[in-house]
Amino acid sequence: MEISPKSPDESEKSPQSKEMMTSNTASTLCISSRSESVWTSTSRSKWDIYHKPVIVVSVGAGVFLFGIVITSLSCIQIKNKKIYKMCGPALLSLGLMLLVCGLVWIPIIRKKQKQRQKSHFLQSLRSFFFNR
Repeated sequence: MEISPKSPDESEKSPQSKEMMTSNTASTLCISSRSESVWTSTSRSKWDIYHKPVIVVSVGAGVFLFGIVITSLSCIQIKNKKIYKMCGPALLSLGLMLLVCGLVWIPIIRKKQKQRQKSHFLQSLRSFFFNR
């Protein structure tokens, strides 16, 4: 029994063309499945970007100042001195931790914004040249 090679006019395509179609579809799906698209990116105000770290910094500063007041009361007042000596340093450390976390968070957001701008530019260039 002799097997003849299939002619190019047959409806069945070669494995290479199937593979090319699959890989093309996969790359298109990969590009379109990204969470941030060039088409959906809207410019956000500075408050929208920085509101969380600003709130953390302000709460941390408030708790830190309250810890300073409580700690100083432990030095001044004689009544309930043990409570002030326990709560004061705890509030100082908690406030300082929140303050530092918020202050470190702001440069991280700035760096991410710069990287996002670069990636949007590179993505638009890539889509311009490769989607033609």
